[in-house]
Amino acid sequence: MTTDLEGPGTDPRSAPTPTPAPAPAPAPDAATVLADLSAVLRVVLEEYGLDDFEITMETSFHDDLELESIDLVTLSAQLREFYGERVNFAAFIADRGLEEIIGLTVGDLVGHVVDTLAVAEVR
Repeated sequence: MTTDLEGPGTDPRSAPTPTPAPAPAPAPDAATVLADLSAVLRVVLEEYGLDDFEITMETSFHDDLELESIDLVTLSAQLREFYGERVNFAAFIADRGLEEIIGLTVGDLVGHVVDTLAVAEVR
């Protein structure tokens, strides 16, 4: 028997079960990030006509890809577009000295992205 206060359909047994929110995607592994960064780097370097190069963890931004500081700014923008605000390339290189920036490899950035996304996943 229902009362005027309860009304029809207020039986908690008939209430729809809430759909759980989808679990966030797990943080990508280094191989996935390397593939993603390779695609981003190809976009950055496309204006130089460079499209047939292999990018590995050991690839140097300066010596191998010959990126200039303006290219790093472009890379930063592309990373922000690809990963959102979770990956902040400017903050990543901000505490590095000139020699460290010159010696920066794709593997260094891959490690940073993997670590950053893993931390973002935990939050």
